[in-house]
Amino acid sequence: MLSPFADDVWVLARRVRFFGVETGTRMTVVRLTGGGLFVHSPVALDEETRRVVDALGEVRAVVAPSIFHHLYVGEWIAAYPRAIFAGCPGLDRKRPDLAFSAVLGDEPHEAWRDDLDQVSFSARRENEVDFYHHKSRTLLVADALLNLAQHDDPVTRFVARLMGNRGPGLGWMEPLMVRDRAVARRQVDRMLAWDIDKVVLAHGTLVEGEGREVLRAAYAWL
Repeated sequence: MLSPFADDVWVLARRVRFFGVETGTRMTVVRLTGGGLFVHSPVALDEETRRVVDALGEVRAVVAPSIFHHLYVGEWIAAYPRAIFAGCPGLDRKRPDLAFSAVLGDEPHEAWRDDLDQVSFSARRENEVDFYHHKSRTLLVADALLNLAQHDDPVTRFVARLMGNRGPGLGWMEPLMVRDRAVARRQVDRMLAWDIDKVVLAHGTLVEGEGREVLRAAYAWL
């Protein structure tokens, strides 16, 4: 069920496995100025999910913000053919079967530019694009602040300990996911210029406050 998280922001968590490990995933829905909806990291679109989403407004845009967050986009295209569908760089080549309207970059699409800003975190191997909702001061990320340390699955928590993943974006694997540290530093600094309070993670516990410090701590090594 969709749960309110911030002003005009709702989240929906689902269980999902990645390389056999239960990591969970989370979709975010943002109500745009004028009432339309922006859907980030869409999950499977079952009948109940469609009902609660439609109750919030008209789906105007759906984004797949990481090379790994694409599994259910086809279901949303079939259900909302008039919406804008945008994927991170490279996803149009990975999923040529999906009719993406646009490729995400540093500049927000006109459909959501009045409500959200974005940064292409291209220095990460997932080609992630991260978003900032001005009204609620909320950062939306996909894989950039992975946090499995508090997961309810004991196997997942064990894997998190092996990875040194004791908090959002922490652990020895994170530097391996960055292709270019200098570029990553510039991209993180652009995000740190946002007045971030809350953070929605696709994988991990929601950050309820001081989100900018969470982001700063995660990338202090750059």
